[in-house]
Amino acid sequence: MSTPVRRVVILGAAGRDFHDFNTVFRNDPSARVVAFTATQIPGIEGRRYPAALAGPLYPDGIPIFPEEELRRLIRDEAVDLCVFSYSDVAHATVMHLASLVIAAGADFTLLGAARTMLKARVPVIAVTAVRTGAGKSQTTRYLGRILKDLGLRVVAVRHPMPYGDLAAQACQRFGAYADLDRERCTIEEREEYEPHLASGFVVYAGVDYERILRSAETEADVILWTAATTTCRSTSPPSTSASPTRTGPGTRRATTPARRTSGAPTSSWSTSATRPTRGTSTPWRRRRAPQPGARVLRANSPVVCERPELVRGSGPSSSRTGRR
Repeated sequence: MSTPVRRVVILGAAGRDFHDFNTVFRNDPSARVVAFTATQIPGIEGRRYPAALAGPLYPDGIPIFPEEELRRLIRDEAVDLCVFSYSDVAHATVMHLASLVIAAGADFTLLGAARTMLKARVPVIAVTAVRTGAGKSQTTRYLGRILKDLGLRVVAVRHPMPYGDLAAQACQRFGAYADLDRERCTIEEREEYEPHLASGFVVYAGVDYERILRSAETEADVILWTAATTTCRSTSPPSTSASPTRTGPGTRRATTPARRTSGAPTSSWSTSATRPTRGTSTPWRRRRAPQPGARVLRANSPVVCERPELVRGSGPSSSRTGRR
């Protein structure tokens, strides 16, 4: 008797969810991904994960719905399993979603590193974080300068910013400023890619990290995997530098997936000289507990504004808005 095909919905934010599908579900005939849900990234819902990326089992691609429609999807699509595949949220948020899924009649799970990591053929230094804004970018640039001074060819790999055509963004290579114009990069993408280009590094980004990794390996002695929270376990690096959050006490331990840094041999706790130091000693002491034997570094990450007279008021960052 044949085993029933499990019907799956992947909960995501246009990053880790696509990677989880590519590595676990794309070629698995025992599972059928009937939908992605989207949050955090504007303009993703209402689109489709294209057939060119989804593979031969999905000739029509996979629809992407707002996460708010999850309960309806479980009912209408007879969903058996929901996979949580994004981050930068509180632990309580994850469990609220799990409760919703279970009450609607489906199973709820998160995928582990063993099933989703890619094996790199060259050394990889992965700079990850427990939250957005922890200081990955400056840490990556600092490490890049050290590697370049050692005479090594450095290639930077960034997390996906899928505001455009997903199929066209499967594997992007940026070796010159003209490439940014050709790919119609957003402000957010430019602010991440341009410092690497200025340092003489090639940058890769996109949606299909198997293709990205294999392409980067052809021209790198070392890969700097400067991933967001969504893709920190995309590779199997021989060396990892993890940057915890520099926000207030308690944030690191209350955020999903904060415990990911427990596998990192080097951890950097970033603070800012422009903010009070009161209260930072408690998370610093706690930082030592999850990863016995790891090297823990304290780093100063000051906030600098070159022309403060141009700044008025306060408001949300342009990050993750897709503004050009």
